[in-house]
Amino acid sequence: MKLIEPKITPPLDENFRPAVLANHTFLDEVKSSGEGVPLKIALERSEGSESVFETEVFSEDFEKSSENFMYVERLVKCLLWIRGGWKITIGGPKNIGEHIKKVYSSDGKRKFDANFMGNLYEKPFTVEVTDYESAPEEQERWEEIDRNIKGCRIGFDLGVSDRKSAAVIDGEPEYTEEIPWDPGEKSDPQYHYDEIMDSLQNAVEHLPRVDCIGGSAAGVYINNRARVASLFRAIPDDLFEEKIKNIFLNLREEWGVPFKVMNDGEVTALAGSMSLDANGVLGIAMGSSEAGGYVTREGNLTEWLNELAFAPVDFHPDASVDEWSGDRGCGARYFSQQAAFRLASKVGIKLDEDMPKTEKLEYIQDLLEERDDEKAKKIFETIGCYLGYGIAHYADFYDLQYVLLLGRVTSGRGGKILMKKAQEVLDKCFPDLAERIELNMPSEKERRVGQAAAAASLPSLND
Repeated sequence: MKLIEPKITPPLDENFRPAVLANHTFLDEVKSSGEGVPLKIALERSEGSESVFETEVFSEDFEKSSENFMYVERLVKCLLWIRGGWKITIGGPKNIGEHIKKVYSSDGKRKFDANFMGNLYEKPFTVEVTDYESAPEEQERWEEIDRNIKGCRIGFDLGVSDRKSAAVIDGEPEYTEEIPWDPGEKSDPQYHYDEIMDSLQNAVEHLPRVDCIGGSAAGVYINNRARVASLFRAIPDDLFEEKIKNIFLNLREEWGVPFKVMNDGEVTALAGSMSLDANGVLGIAMGSSEAGGYVTREGNLTEWLNELAFAPVDFHPDASVDEWSGDRGCGARYFSQQAAFRLASKVGIKLDEDMPKTEKLEYIQDLLEERDDEKAKKIFETIGCYLGYGIAHYADFYDLQYVLLLGRVTSGRGGKILMKKAQEVLDKCFPDLAERIELNMPSEKERRVGQAAAAASLPSLND
């Protein structure tokens, strides 16, 4: 599979080889060869919902068919983390399916992904191999959000470094707060329960009553149950099962009102959709990691994972390694604080290892804001270049009208620089996408208040 040098090279990463360019070149060659055959990839999630992605590959006996393996493996990796699933069905050439079955096994090269998905959906991870005609049909289910903002609502947003809450009456925030916390380092579940309860209690003091509560939290949540979340990473497995898995169900019971929690990326996209009064919105939160969320063209949320942190965007064989999964070129290393720190070391900006991560990022941002530091500027130009190619890659999986950029990495002048560079990449390299996709950054007020206030709209008063 050919790796294509980008027309616009990131200033601090000459080895960057965008996934989107490799994929598009592969598909162009399949089409021009006259030897293309259809391939269907189906991903089954909970309760039988099925995502289907269709593409083309070289026929099994064609001389370039060995290129199929990398193309499909990287595609499966993206689909797993964007759409989710405990079972993959590969409908097409048998040798491709067998390759994926081997790679995505409990002892294969992608065992992290296979084991993670099995644990997430609480079913053994499975790869089935069949022909194109026998592969499952799509059965998507959407999460319809009525965006009802009536009533007295509490909204909260739980991040890895702060927790926010809002008291909202008929859609208008009456009170908001932002309190630092350190959930990822605490192993006692009572800490998390008490801190979340504190946010709710502080908000309720500013309401005449509570009709419902909606929340946004970093991690994966299915039916208000915590599945996997960095907020709770220090908690032992047995305590997670006993105290954390149903923490929001317990809070719902204690408050006795409709209560709904969703992934922070989903609520990011919802907040953007509400503020823009538009749909087809992909939210990308660039903070300690990369979070994603999507509002469909019809205005619904999805059952997809949208965990863009693990979706590969750089196919270079020496691309940066994600320390959790062990894979290379994944989004978290390109669209988060991790990217800023990695690039800082390349230009000789020294960061104190004992300094909290938020302060490390602030130090880099201050170099740019206060000293107009050229090295710091190149860091954000590089991230922006990554982002332009990354958005083009994401457009192969999402029907986009807007991309909403949030997170600490996008704050201040650095955020403006990276967005300008991303727009340049789209304008010069993907003009069709540039015409139909608008990049957007919320105001500081929307950043602070929007997420928690949007979360307040999640529950229906009839739940």
